[in-house]
Amino acid sequence: MTPPKSPAAPKVGALNRFLNIVERVGNRLPDPLLLYIVLAASVPILSWLAVKANWSAIHPASGQELVPVSLLTAENLRRMFTEAVDNFVGFPPLGTVLVTIIGIGVAERSGMIGTLLKLMVKVTPKSLISGMVVFAGVMSSMAADAGYVVLVPLGAVVFAGMGRHPLAGLCAAFAGTGGGFSANFFLTSLDPLLSGFTQSAAQLYEPDRVVAADANYFFMIASTVMVTLVGWWVTERVVEPRLGKWNADTAPSETDSERAEEDTLIAITTGERRGLLAAGIAAVMVVIAVAFLVMPQNGLLRDADGGISPFIDSLVILIMLFFLFPGIAYGWMSGTCRTSRQFSTMTGDAMGTMGGYIVLAFAAAQFVAYFSWSNLGLLVAIEGADALKTLGVGHLPLILSFVLLACVINLVIGSASAKWGIMAPVFVPMFMALGLSPEMTQASYRVGDSITNMITPLNPYFPIILSFAHRYDRKMGIGTLVSGTLPYAIGFGIAWAILLSVWYLLDLPLGRGASILLGP
Repeated sequence: MTPPKSPAAPKVGALNRFLNIVERVGNRLPDPLLLYIVLAASVPILSWLAVKANWSAIHPASGQELVPVSLLTAENLRRMFTEAVDNFVGFPPLGTVLVTIIGIGVAERSGMIGTLLKLMVKVTPKSLISGMVVFAGVMSSMAADAGYVVLVPLGAVVFAGMGRHPLAGLCAAFAGTGGGFSANFFLTSLDPLLSGFTQSAAQLYEPDRVVAADANYFFMIASTVMVTLVGWWVTERVVEPRLGKWNADTAPSETDSERAEEDTLIAITTGERRGLLAAGIAAVMVVIAVAFLVMPQNGLLRDADGGISPFIDSLVILIMLFFLFPGIAYGWMSGTCRTSRQFSTMTGDAMGTMGGYIVLAFAAAQFVAYFSWSNLGLLVAIEGADALKTLGVGHLPLILSFVLLACVINLVIGSASAKWGIMAPVFVPMFMALGLSPEMTQASYRVGDSITNMITPLNPYFPIILSFAHRYDRKMGIGTLVSGTLPYAIGFGIAWAILLSVWYLLDLPLGRGASILLGP
């Protein structure tokens, strides 16, 4: 596919007018930090109003009445103070980011990542760059959430190095990483995490039901191809033409190190070649070491039954080491990291860039905790389930409606596991009662959860992406970023709905031994 020539000015059309409106409205939203603070402060009030309104719902699995819990009681107000630190420390994205940034910081500041980018630019045809960036974003889910931290800024740099609009590269990488988060050619840490919730929920309806970690594997392989192709098309036909021609002269002034990185994007020095070779050897050694710990039946990263759950639980630290050791090897051979002081400075500087995110994570953690304590999330899920049930439609419309509901809920609750922990006990048994397998319900949830990942400011990584974008446009706001990623959400939504429909109509297996309909 040949990328179209970027016009001198953005095109004017119905889609662009709509995106411009989204941009203007979105830019009027408060900063994400203030947004989280307002949301966290609103939950206690909403919980009190829900209690006063006598809102209740019947849990479809247990048959018990579920009522909201007011957070404006002395006990719960006290809990907000006593558990605030625990909420923050236990916030899932926080540890993932801070641990991986240690290794990533060394790999980036030693120059290894920059050299890899230059090599990628040299060997990848320009016509394939967009598709490659989206595909890399999809595959980055193997590294948990590290793709948000690593690939999104890299996508911008790659596009800038080719004279293309860097924000198009940033949006493409963000769309692949967020929109394709549930898809992959390989099993990731998300698969056993979600299947665990699904199995527990399914056993409320069928006590002996087992849901395997690879329950959606076949469908997610096909989804990887779909997301890559749709993201590629949207980047070159919608997003980049709308942004217009990139004019580096109008970009914010860069630091000397940033300018040097981009000015020398193509040339690879002898020292860089030696460093890259050393980094490659180190990466292979890390992979071999991990394989030695996982492959044997009695390996250190296997449990007593021979399962690989210890390996899955260790993915974040392994990802950090996978970047750290090659980064050190590269720095040693290229001369950028040969002393302990240089190493300490690299890791400290990398962690220092996360200050704004750490503050935001504190506010976000309180909001998520309050929403869970108040039962508002579960009540909303049950009401949504009842609304779907009263539609009285067949399986396929029900599946697509559930996808839409997951899309909407994802706009207000970012964590995939947190949402599924709330929704699975409600929807999995209910859909089993309607004849749909728990594996199909899980697959539908994964689709809906992925589609809107890159358009919700409540995504924990959204402020990080916005800070990356500020390198190229200091005035860029929430609305600008949302308007740049909304076409991907629309494209993924349409394509995934078609793929799900085809899968259902042909009754294809979702994974190993996983059917769409509940067996007799």
